[in-house]
Amino acid sequence: MTAMTPVFPGSVDAAGQRATLGVLGGGQLGRMFVHAAQRLGYFTAVLEPDVHSPAGQVSHHHIQTGYDDPAGLAQLAHLCQAITTEFENVPAQALQTLALTRPVAPSAAVVGIAQDRVAEKAHFAACADLSGVTCAPYAVIETLAQRQAVQAERAELLPGILKTARMGYDGKGQVRVKTAEELAAAWAELGGVACVLEKMLPLTAECSVLVARGWDGQVVSFAPQRNVHVEGILAVTHAYAGNMPPTLAERAQAAAVAIAQHLGYVGVLCVEFFVVDDGSTHGGLIVNEMAPRPHNSGHYTMDACDASQFDLQVHTMAGLPLPQPRQHSPAIMLNLLGDVWFDASGQLQEPDWRSVLSLPGTHLHLYGKLEARAGRKMGHLTITGPDVASVKTVARRAAGLLGLPGLDDI
Repeated sequence: MTAMTPVFPGSVDAAGQRATLGVLGGGQLGRMFVHAAQRLGYFTAVLEPDVHSPAGQVSHHHIQTGYDDPAGLAQLAHLCQAITTEFENVPAQALQTLALTRPVAPSAAVVGIAQDRVAEKAHFAACADLSGVTCAPYAVIETLAQRQAVQAERAELLPGILKTARMGYDGKGQVRVKTAEELAAAWAELGGVACVLEKMLPLTAECSVLVARGWDGQVVSFAPQRNVHVEGILAVTHAYAGNMPPTLAERAQAAAVAIAQHLGYVGVLCVEFFVVDDGSTHGGLIVNEMAPRPHNSGHYTMDACDASQFDLQVHTMAGLPLPQPRQHSPAIMLNLLGDVWFDASGQLQEPDWRSVLSLPGTHLHLYGKLEARAGRKMGHLTITGPDVASVKTVARRAAGLLGLPGLDDI
């Protein structure tokens, strides 16, 4: 890892090069990072093969090439003083290559852990004493012998959820299984790849915590947000005092910080938790997974806080001091999938933005994607207000106007 020297906004080095921050990936998280960096005065560079990518559209430099292209990586390193990633499935080798000459946050090693559920769960188990929480009971299935052993010796894991070890997100690569026969069929359906079988627990809620940790070990974090998922995709985020029991919220926040510290993490990290009611000794909190980047559930911070998750991402990678973020307004975030752009008969339609944006406290963020598709994240709508009751009232009206799911959970 190249040593970190703070990169100050608007600075120019001896060769006349302006302070530039780079990001691997051109999706909406990269776009919002670029906006945050530019607002501070940085130039930005995006490496992304898609010519129409959301981040590439707004960056000073768009290197249109694959994530593992040596020439593209060399160009990114030449342009930038520090580099990050906007999603965890970028090749870890690309981050290793960049780290030979530039500070990279988060590191390739940490991203590699987040890419693999087997390694991720091993990390959670290793730091359970420090974090005070553990993950759901599970077994690794990488071979036929392991699958047969689980069926014969770990019957307590059923019913469970079989998840691919790699490349699973938004509910993809997951199959619910109730019996040994269903487990065998599901593993075959997933291609016999490395998987994790997790015991299905009595879930009462889901929450996530955003942590920012600097190169010097300084850590700040946001209060937990409560999340509602529909078909494995985030639909609603509740971000306000009282969104979950205070003691549980404090435990989740402390656990997320401990997990980041145990990793020696640098950057913005999101840790997702399950809240369960099974009478066990873990106090109802189970760590589910982590994302080594800003997260969909933290988008409300752009409108409800004095420093957003993307502001903190810029601060961490550039070596700037980390301000403790302060939330000034209660907020609810509604995820906008491509389904909103289609009517009941499947015909393309324009959402009723006039009515939605006439509601008080609405903040619309569209990601610049040129084609709406069912299940595709096209944007989000954050509602802020003077109190929780008024925010909920407006959020229900907005969700109704847009035909969004999750109305019963607002």
